[in-house]
Amino acid sequence: MIYPKIPLAQSIIQICLAKGITTIIISPGSRNAPLTIGFVSNPAFQCYSIADERAAAFFALGIAQQNLQPVTLVCTSGSALLNYYPAFAEAFYSQIPLIVISADRPQSKIDIGDGQTIRQENVFINHSLYNANLNEVVSKANDFKINEAIDFALHKKGPVHINAPFEEPLYETVSELSVDVMVNGFANLNALSTIENVSEFATIWNNATKKMILVGVNEPNLISEKTIAALAQDESVVVMTETTSNLYHPSFINSIDTIITPFTNEDFEDFRPEILVTFGGMIVSKRIKAFLRKYKPKHHWHIDTLRAYDTFNALTKHFEVNPNTFFEAFLPLTEVVESDYFEKLEAVKLLRKQKHEIYLAKIQFSDFKVFEKVIQSLPKNSQLQISNSSAIRYAQLIAIDSSIEVYCNRGTSGIDGSTSTAIGAAVANKKQTIFITGDIGFLYDSNALWNNYIPKNFKIILINNGGGGIFRILPGHEETPVFNTFFETSHGLTAEHLAKMYGFEYSIANDETSLVKELDTFYNQNEKPSILEVFTPTLDNDRILLQYFKELI
Repeated sequence: MIYPKIPLAQSIIQICLAKGITTIIISPGSRNAPLTIGFVSNPAFQCYSIADERAAAFFALGIAQQNLQPVTLVCTSGSALLNYYPAFAEAFYSQIPLIVISADRPQSKIDIGDGQTIRQENVFINHSLYNANLNEVVSKANDFKINEAIDFALHKKGPVHINAPFEEPLYETVSELSVDVMVNGFANLNALSTIENVSEFATIWNNATKKMILVGVNEPNLISEKTIAALAQDESVVVMTETTSNLYHPSFINSIDTIITPFTNEDFEDFRPEILVTFGGMIVSKRIKAFLRKYKPKHHWHIDTLRAYDTFNALTKHFEVNPNTFFEAFLPLTEVVESDYFEKLEAVKLLRKQKHEIYLAKIQFSDFKVFEKVIQSLPKNSQLQISNSSAIRYAQLIAIDSSIEVYCNRGTSGIDGSTSTAIGAAVANKKQTIFITGDIGFLYDSNALWNNYIPKNFKIILINNGGGGIFRILPGHEETPVFNTFFETSHGLTAEHLAKMYGFEYSIANDETSLVKELDTFYNQNEKPSILEVFTPTLDNDRILLQYFKELI
């Protein structure tokens, strides 16, 4: 076996191995050579080489998103490290485990005018669960910090930073280890594994006739069928789910904006829940957030082992357990309460469904029509990755088959790494992965395609409306040079040459007939990854979407 000669690099590698951290994403560099040599030379590690650090970090995020295990990023010194920050912040807010190991110059070389040096220690401090600033000399103190960092990433579900200073020479190797590392057992960082007495909360529940369950970003198959059935059968409970919740039942409301956007003040008041129970991650719908902030529930309970954001300024209780544990203890204490809360919302849901179908049947080719056709065409049991901005909002309006797993980077809601994340997820998940994105998000993360590991069955559906279409549906839109240049960022670019350069199959659609025709063959082209670019009318999309909400009444 080949090992780096530098003892500190040996220590890091051996502790990672002992703790089962074996997926390593490396960006080329010189200062990180000791780590690169050590990880790549050991067959126990699965190593990937991604040149662009920003793309590398989101690629790692996609793998960790799927495997729910920490993925390690390794980079050289200097500004390379800063390119990890967008994905690092996303991992923090989405509770995805990442371990960043940055090679650094020795402390004596910082701020003296030496090349490729910045102040790397604690650079992620605002979004890092743990910062391990190591010393050059191997020590138990270093080992302790490395252990702690890995444990925090794994058990606190988020990103950590290990900064390791190396002095030249960097490329020397040895055939035997020169260190005897200390591997700590996991400290008690976990949240409570058992639930507190919930009888007093069951009493509150049993006296309420309007309860809302609101589910944000959620792992597939997380909630038991027994819990789903119990919630679905309670006439005093309305369950509202987002596309990213991966939670399905015929009685659940899976298109929140479609239901509540046409509400009057009287409707909102009537719909105000007495008890709001939330679990899962970030909520996409701005309308449900605005509603619950204005028409606050008397009680807001959030269920999460780690965090409880007071999203609606109404939080009254945080249950620090997973949702299944909570509901298994709580639901047997609840009683049937006579209520028309579900019945009223179900009637609204049926009316909206009819109006939705009538409207989609008559509209011209547009972003909305494309999402309808694309989502209906998705293969069963596939995985859907969605970009941010307009893409995730349109997806919220169309029912998705319950066999399809849905993901989106909603931690920070940025467009910056959606493609890279989708590719990482496709590498980790053997299901066919389809990625739906807009043109600005795709162009912004085009280096995601500079990747030698993209599965042949990976598919990108690129909806090109010539700019940042979401700004056309936000307040303040005016057809002016300032808007077109600095908000919408109008352009005349396509993905054709990028597809050719990176070895993707490429096809286009520019009307409903060509879209349906291309989709028929798109999912079966598995010789190479594929891009289907769909061109929609820039000036009509916003009008068609805004009119949709007016015709739901």
